[in-house]
Amino acid sequence: MIKVVIVDDEPDAVQFIESILTEYCPQSKVVGKAYSAHEGYRVINETNPDLVMLDVQMPHGSGFDLLSRFEKKTFDVIFITAFNHYAIQAIKFSAVDYILKPVNISELIAAVGKVEEKRSNSEYHNMSYHALLENLRSPNPVKLAIPTSDGSEYLNTSEIIRLEADRSYTWFYLTDNRKHLVSRNLKEYQELLNDLGFFRPHNSHLVNLHHVKKFIRHEGGYIEMNDGSHVPVSRGKKDLFLEQMSRISK
Repeated sequence: MIKVVIVDDEPDAVQFIESILTEYCPQSKVVGKAYSAHEGYRVINETNPDLVMLDVQMPHGSGFDLLSRFEKKTFDVIFITAFNHYAIQAIKFSAVDYILKPVNISELIAAVGKVEEKRSNSEYHNMSYHALLENLRSPNPVKLAIPTSDGSEYLNTSEIIRLEADRSYTWFYLTDNRKHLVSRNLKEYQELLNDLGFFRPHNSHLVNLHHVKKFIRHEGGYIEMNDGSHVPVSRGKKDLFLEQMSRISK
């Protein structure tokens, strides 16, 4: 049984989430409800839940403020949030679950199911939330969670040289000569990294512009990266690539 605490400043939202859990998630039980971050901190300490359904934006303290008060987290979190690009980007970078308001019943059921599957690895949970809070403190997210066979690894974006598509998988090439194969497609990472100095010069490649060493015009044009690797540049992307490089070189 998954013990659940719901923290949201809107009583109707709390009631709606509780009704979904009661009707569709028999593996869960609501053991506490709170309507502010301060009250949520008290209720979580009193009930010791397995899962906290946590609103991001609340008056007198956000859901992130509440989370930061726990040095060690023994519970999972599903964030409930209205659209906020900065918050969602940080959440996605950190591989933490979230649901957009208005809450979709099937999305909530699926999120609770994922929590049930991963409850066995508490160290992984703490690393996820630590990465999330670090990302929120930075002007831009800096810790990217990538899935591994036994959990997740958290990469500084500065140590990623380039990414390369391998059908529906993605290779990560890192500054310490390591590489990782991740079971997600390149487009997902392009959406996360586009605003952080990464550029897709070719359908199969995404490069960190800060690790570009040279642009060579021969053979249609290609990029030499700091690790010596060569990345092709599509004909239609050459001018945009050179424009992007001129911006970061200033």
